[in-house]
Order: sequence, then structure tokens, then C-alpha cells
Amino acid sequence: MAAVCAAGSPRREEARALDRDDPLNFTRAEFVVPTKADLASTRLQVKDLGETAATPAGPDASTDASTYLCGNSLGLQPRRTALRLQQYLSTWATQGVQGHFKPLDGSPLPTWLDADAKAAKMIAPVVGAEVSEVAVMETLTANLHFLMSAFYRPDIKGRHKIILESKAFPSDHFAVETQIRHHGLSPESSMVTIESQTAAKTAMSTDDILAVIAAHADTTAVLLLPGIQYYTGQLLDIPTITTFARKHGIFVIWDLAHAVGNVPLHLHDWDVDAAAWCTYKYLNGGPGCIGGLFVHARNSQVTSAAADKRPEEGYPNRFAGWWGNDKSTRFVMATKFHPAPGAAGFQLSNPSILDITSLCASLEVFELAGGVGELRKKSLKLTAYLETLLNEMAEKNLFKIITPSDPQQRGAQLSLLLAESLLEPVMESLQADGVIVDERRPDVIRVAPAPLYNTFEDCVTFVEVFARALRKANSSESG
Repeated sequence: MAAVCAAGSPRREEARALDRDDPLNFTRAEFVVPTKADLASTRLQVKDLGETAATPAGPDASTDASTYLCGNSLGLQPRRTALRLQQYLSTWATQGVQGHFKPLDGSPLPTWLDADAKAAKMIAPVVGAEVSEVAVMETLTANLHFLMSAFYRPDIKGRHKIILESKAFPSDHFAVETQIRHHGLSPESSMVTIESQTAAKTAMSTDDILAVIAAHADTTAVLLLPGIQYYTGQLLDIPTITTFARKHGIFVIWDLAHAVGNVPLHLHDWDVDAAAWCTYKYLNGGPGCIGGLFVHARNSQVTSAAADKRPEEGYPNRFAGWWGNDKSTRFVMATKFHPAPGAAGFQLSNPSILDITSLCASLEVFELAGGVGELRKKSLKLTAYLETLLNEMAEKNLFKIITPSDPQQRGAQLSLLLAESLLEPVMESLQADGVIVDERRPDVIRVAPAPLYNTFEDCVTFVEVFARALRKANSSESG
């Protein structure tokens, strides 16, 4: 495979031509792509991260550029993030507390009082929601807890179960188990997990999921599933599953950590009840950046007259906080909670402006690219190209692609199940050659060409280095 993908080879020339013809090839220059030297360094490096410096794609790119295919774990830093954060810091330095309310001429930033509203407006099209249905707040697992605290109302003689998948990300398991225990129930009787009916390390079918829902329909209160399964990279059929569950009276929550910014979402039109997500993967907000939350309009209505009497009559109950109070009365400092209508009324503390500024910098790039729909077109081509290269490898007997081959059942990620004992040496070789992917022990690597900054040539480089790493690891095992 090294010969096939070598510089000047037909495949590499083909990839470079695809990159030149890509209508979104300009977005790569919007990101800081680490060099191999950066990745190998053990010292903090303070670099110029301004907007004008760019890492070009294609044959003119720096030969020291790394191949970063790990946006499913942590997205790269947009170049404009440094500028927006400096503008935020300058506002704080020169205005102090006035930054909450005082607009500044020449600043692209909102007042801090309105920062969450701007972020909601920018992220609503990314998830296919009305602006009033989204809130940028807290973090993923915290938001899942807030949603379940509002909408999981178990009745031990009726609906008390929560359904999730058996291979859900651990934090989803933790959240479900502790929510069940919080209500004095037992996960053994109130938690139902969905297993793949074929094999433990393969994707679940929609039929698998619907069968479990149907079997527990009369006793299930909440369904919590991932939009994209983190391990296999499978994109679940969100609209079909949502419709089926809601017809059975089940409240539907989606964990969109790996789906948001990766695939087009239409949460409002799909009639999803609620959802939560993080912003540091395909949304490139930065490590541990602020999360997001969706609550369908029908689940977040506020009746002012009723709210003045008894809260439970005026709006769905939820954990309440300062920032969820209606903005028009927030600074009256009354102690009676009156939530803002929509998802904003589920907020608690005032949000981190540092985080929101970082997130919005990346969302600006999404807007430049024309939105998730345009990015999805490129993503489908990138992932298919990577799959083709992998299937051509002479070493393909040493791994298996466990992500569905149907492009409509996956996002940008391909998960590769390696032969036994190959993971560690393969990862060492990849990292030594400046190729960054993600591992899931004991034997899976996850490769995610993100359309905002990855190229077709990145796919060729990965496959070349991967083939060499497999041969080296396998010969060591054989020896």
C-alpha cells in the first residue's frame, strides 16, 4: 500500500485533484493544524494563532503538517478563536462590569447579557431547531441530568423504566442509573439496555431498537439514545425511532455528542422531545467547552398567568436557577422563579462568556461553509474515499471496519477493529508518524475525517502510515 500511496502515485495525485476541486477547500485555512514538530514537543509553545496565518492543503502544504483525524474526540482550533477571545479579554479589561450591558462600536461580540442568545441563534440551524428551543449551557452530562430531572417522572405501578443501549458512553449509563436511584428505584428493574442481535461489536439495527421499545412500551417513561454511537460510529435513524417511541407514550431524549456538527439534524421537524450535546468535537469549541440543550416547544411553554399562582400549573417543573429566570424580570431580584419561555428557561447559572465566545468563533466558520448540509456533502465523499482506500489495502485481513457501510447510517467516523494485540504498536507507529486518531481499548481505532479541515490527501496519508504500522506490528507479533 505504501507504493500505491507514495508521493506522485495515482492515488495521491487523485486525492490532490479532489482537494483542488473541493468547493469547501478554503475552510482548512480557518484552522490551526498542528505540525509533527508540535505534536512531538514536550514544551509549551506560544505561537501566532492569528487569522491570516494558514496551513495550506494539497501539494504545497508543509511537509511537516500532521494528519489529524480525531475531530470525533476534539476538534481543531479555529484561527479566529484567538482573535475573538482577545476581543472578549479586551472588553473585560476596558469595561469591567459594564461589559454585561454596554455594546461597543467595532466589536463583533454581543454584550455578555445577550451572549447566550446569540449562541442559541447560531446553533439552532445546526440542530434543526427553532431558536427558542435551544440553550447553550452547562455540559453534556449535566444537561442530561437536568432534562431527566424535568421529564423523568417514574410511576412504579406504571411507567418507570429508562431504555438505553448496552454500549452507551459510560456517562450516559451513570446518569441513567443515578436518576433511577434518585427516585428510590433500582436499575435492575427500571433500566433496560438494547443489545445488538448480531454481535457485541457491530451496529444495532433499527429493528433491534424498535423491538425493545415495543416489548417495554407500557412500562417505559424515557428513551435515551445516541444520535451517533461513539464506538461503532453508527448513525441511528432518529426520526423513525422517535416517532415509534412517542406513539407508545415514551419521552425521547437524544445524546448528540457525536452527531452535532457532523450530520444534518432536524430536531423540531422530527418531533424529538429533548436532546443534549457537547461542543468540543465537530463543533470545535475547545476542551470541555460549554454544552447545549434542546427542548421541543411543546415541552417548554410558560403560561404567565398560571405561573403567578402555582409553578406546576404555569410551566413544566425543572431545576431552576438565576439565568433561567425571564430576562425582563431577572434583575428585579424577586425570589419567585418565573422561567423564560422555551429552552432558555432551563438555564441555571450565568454561562461562561469565555466558552460561548470560543464556540461562536467556530460557528462563524460553519456559516462561512454554508451550514451542516454543505459540510455533509463533503463528508460523505471524504468518508467514502477513506473506506475505498482501506478496502484496497493488502493488510485488510488485519482489521475490520465495524461502522455501517451504508453512508446514511454513519457520520464522518470509521471504526476499525484490529486483530488481537495490534492496537498498542499500531497507535505508537501512527503517532510517531504524526497521524492522530482515537483508540478505544482493547482493539478499536476511530478515524474521523472532519470536512471543515481534513482533506482527501489526509485519507491517503493515513492509509499509507496505517498499512506500514500494521505490517510492523504483525511481524513483531509473528516473530
